[in-house]
Amino acid sequence: MGGKYRITGDRYPRMRRPRSRRRLVFAALGSVVALGLVGWGTLQLIDVFSGGGGKGSDTVRAARGSADCKREPGKGRDQGAGSSSRTAAKKLPKPSDITVNVYNATKRSGLAKDTAKELEKRGFKIGDVGNAPKAYDQKVKTPGILLGAPASADGTFRVLSTQLTGATTKNDTRRGKDVDLIIGSAFKDLVKAKDADKALTALTKPSPRPSGSPC
Repeated sequence: MGGKYRITGDRYPRMRRPRSRRRLVFAALGSVVALGLVGWGTLQLIDVFSGGGGKGSDTVRAARGSADCKREPGKGRDQGAGSSSRTAAKKLPKPSDITVNVYNATKRSGLAKDTAKELEKRGFKIGDVGNAPKAYDQKVKTPGILLGAPASADGTFRVLSTQLTGATTKNDTRRGKDVDLIIGSAFKDLVKAKDADKALTALTKPSPRPSGSPC
């Protein structure tokens, strides 16, 4: 070009394309999202390693608990209760170790004799059989009362209760290991033998731990 607008020298002006506003907006949004993700990830890492209450810490605690179960079997949180249950189950007497005195406190004749025969078939030892003492005669409104020494509560009563639903228990001052079964007016029949056996098995053998439960 000549005249007034002549270009002199060996440098020429660079012609740049105008920057697109859309690109600038996308770049800014991308930066904000990236910073947000970095911040969130940092918080999660801090929460995990500091033992916080988030999901990450729950996962770490769960994994740590599973590892402890594998490394130290028998030392789980519920192990003490399970051990106590098994110990108690081993101490339960067998039906053949229990002597039962059967007394009838109702107006139905022959009830004590028939009940005693059935209990004998199921392995219990039978002691006295007859009418209930005056203190209980026609005064027992429940299916029955199990009467025995205080030591009977943790073993003998539990085993005998599998044979009679709804029986109440009561302690007296006797020193012997025998127990009284006083049949009440609400008595209909003993528990069916197969159901009583299942209940007795449940007492003597602890149920297996559910799958997925903590140790």
